[in-house]
Amino acid sequence: MIKDIPRPVVEHVTLAIARDQGQSDAPTWKVYLINNNDLPIENTLVASTGYGVKNGEEQKTSTLRHFLETVDSRSVALIEPIDPGVFHLNNEYWVSYYIGREIFDKRFVFLPDSIHEDNLTFIKELDREGILHS
Repeated sequence: MIKDIPRPVVEHVTLAIARDQGQSDAPTWKVYLINNNDLPIENTLVASTGYGVKNGEEQKTSTLRHFLETVDSRSVALIEPIDPGVFHLNNEYWVSYYIGREIFDKRFVFLPDSIHEDNLTFIKELDREGILHS
């Protein structure tokens, strides 16, 4: 039965959305995967989508899929830029990866309006401020 299949717990892998001061005055925002494991993670697939309600009307973004072949141990990988126009939505990232022959997966959801200047903290792995999902 499906309930008998062991599901390994995701540890030391997280997501962050950080602002990056680009060429213009307006900051750009980017989504990063942070691997704090002592081992690399491989064949990483990240599916991102936004969904929610605004002014009583349902909204949903396209689902984007990103493949990262190897994310080295104790390193960071850029997943995608994110438009501030979707910060009012639930921004969901489904992450699946392998360590050796074992598959891991976890859903990370940044709740509506959680990506905001008031919630910024310093993220040492990125050496900049952002929103860290645990």
